[in-house]
Amino acid sequence: MDCESIQREIAATVRRTKEDCPFVPSITNSVTMELVANAQLAAGGSAAMVYLPDEGEGVAAAGESFYINLGTVMPFYAETLPRTVRALHEHRRRWVLDPVAIGIGSLRTELLRCFRAMPPAVVRGNASEIIALANLWGLDTGAAKGGVRGVDATDSVGAARPAAEALASFIDGAVAVSGEWDLVTDGTVTVRSEGGSPLFTKITGAGCSLGGVTAVYLAEASPFIAALTAVQAYNLAGTRAQREAKGPGSFRAAFLDALYRAKPGAIAENPFALI
Repeated sequence: MDCESIQREIAATVRRTKEDCPFVPSITNSVTMELVANAQLAAGGSAAMVYLPDEGEGVAAAGESFYINLGTVMPFYAETLPRTVRALHEHRRRWVLDPVAIGIGSLRTELLRCFRAMPPAVVRGNASEIIALANLWGLDTGAAKGGVRGVDATDSVGAARPAAEALASFIDGAVAVSGEWDLVTDGTVTVRSEGGSPLFTKITGAGCSLGGVTAVYLAEASPFIAALTAVQAYNLAGTRAQREAKGPGSFRAAFLDALYRAKPGAIAENPFALI
């Protein structure tokens, strides 16, 4: 796989998504739910947010892919998430996992441990979350145990590369690591994507919504191309939004506008490199 073929696939994925408007339900962080939904809509998808076990099972069959984010874990998720993931597995629907705040709380840890048997097609997280999930699932990465400060990383993206590649190989899918630069891997091919904005760290939900948009593209592409397309779109839109923004509030609005306006070719041509 070379850069030119990757660019062609990215552009085609963006075009198909705009044409098809795939239905992509989510069980996601209550703090960032609105931004997740708006970003999914801006990227060309159709969003729905659910909470309860029968809701999760119902939309698992109806959706073209699915997004699960563990940023705010509710007690009833002990039933909702295992039932939803089983339904996704039974209906052969691919899904994206964001293991936000892994290691905080016994329910979150138990749910993440449960997902090992029915894994997602894509995992998206910061460096420390990716290292911690690989360790929780018992994968041999040679990396030290990741440290998570709330929802923030204490590890570099480069340090997470072995864990990301091991996770991607284990799930037979892709892993995206967000940070000072972004890494996407399928376990064999690994890409570094550039761009974005420091203002992403000044609004809540940038990473959560990236996971949601990844799930939208997953309805139209392979896990690796879906994850890379989302990262490329975010880095391009973030770069453009920063030029117009006066601060975090105006950046958020400008980012959604830039994501909505981004053309397939421009997303594909955002700087990236095989590493």
